[in-house]
Amino acid sequence: MTLDLDAYFARIGWSGERRPTVEVLRSVHRAHMLGIPFENLEPVLGSAPSLALPDLEAKLVRGERGGYCYEHNTLLAAALTQLGFRVTLLTARVVLGAAPGDVRPRTHMLMKVEAEDGATPFLADVGFGANGALLEPIPLVEDAELLDTPRRHRLVHAPHDGPLEMWELQTDKGGYWEPQYEFTLEPFETPDYDVINWHIATNPRSPFRQAVYAQRTLPGRHLALSGRTLVETADDGTVTERELGGQAEVLRVLAEDFAVRLPEGTVLPG
Repeated sequence: MTLDLDAYFARIGWSGERRPTVEVLRSVHRAHMLGIPFENLEPVLGSAPSLALPDLEAKLVRGERGGYCYEHNTLLAAALTQLGFRVTLLTARVVLGAAPGDVRPRTHMLMKVEAEDGATPFLADVGFGANGALLEPIPLVEDAELLDTPRRHRLVHAPHDGPLEMWELQTDKGGYWEPQYEFTLEPFETPDYDVINWHIATNPRSPFRQAVYAQRTLPGRHLALSGRTLVETADDGTVTERELGGQAEVLRVLAEDFAVRLPEGTVLPG
């Protein structure tokens, strides 16, 4: 199956020349980030989300829902491939929030993208559920810096014992660079993500099984919901936090603020 590009572009509010150029890559990436929210409702409700393209189109494009990294980046990869970009799927180890000495599994999906008019490939990722996520793709070059307003990112090489170079994406946090995740350029395939997705969605110890996580990037602000804690971060760095009152308010906030509408009668755990 191929993705319905007309429906996808309508969903993210993008219109432009459908060519595999750097400018198209940048604008589609940003539009996707602003257009489709991040959420983990399937694992919280007890199932693993399908990564089949028809199901992703039904859910993220036509269904007033979002998804997590495998869903978002599988969808974007399909769109970019149909536009003529060369896409290589990758997997990263999230280091954001890790304690010193912690070694987390490589479970985050991202991609390398090559454009017809680009001298270097780009790192693209529309599925990282944090306010340090890329708004636009960054050139895959050591010490590359990107001002993806209002955010700023850079790529560096990290110490690593393996045969491939280890890359680290960092976000400017107002005076210091905060590591987000680390990855190599080893290609991954669809069956790899099927296994990882199943583990993340069904393992009782997975954080995505424990609580609702939702993220939405909007002009001027970023919204993050973790359990019942709602955090709004303005582009100037101002942070506002409040606790939601109960399940009814969580469902209302998901629908009204995150544009994630669940079927009537949905009961969230906890």
